[in-house]
Amino acid sequence: MIEYATRPVTPHTLVVLMQDHPGVLNRVSSLFRQRGFNIESLTVSNTDTPGISRMTLVVDGNTTNVEQVQKQLYKLIEVTKVTEVTHEPHVSRELALIKVSTTGNKRPEILQLIEVYKGVVVDVGADSVTAEITGPRDLIDAILGVMRPFGIKEFVRTGIIAMARGSAN
Repeated sequence: MIEYATRPVTPHTLVVLMQDHPGVLNRVSSLFRQRGFNIESLTVSNTDTPGISRMTLVVDGNTTNVEQVQKQLYKLIEVTKVTEVTHEPHVSRELALIKVSTTGNKRPEILQLIEVYKGVVVDVGADSVTAEITGPRDLIDAILGVMRPFGIKEFVRTGIIAMARGSAN
């Protein structure tokens, strides 16, 4: 049986823009480690600006501590911008691949559930089905809960990506 970690009570989502140089990711994540924060989710990718990477972090902690970490991040030369989007209107998504056991006559029910959760079947084996699910974190958590009784053989999550919503004006 696979055990699933529960989310912290107060997650904070930070978006960090930084120069794309070797070692920067290590320096940024070390700030969190040094302060005893657990990084719950971490994604990093290029941006449309050459030489700049975007990191999305989800951490737990109270606002004062997160504000302190933001101030420390700005002390790193390579960090160009830090934004906490937790309390702003934003869009966040996560990707998960879930391999579910399909022994017996459960395959049609599993395929129907994948469709209900707007997933895509990416692999079918003799005794398993692998689905790709993209959506908010709560959706990923929900489908994991629904699939657990069928027997999750394996699953992987990408971590959250987030972006502030466009203005209404």
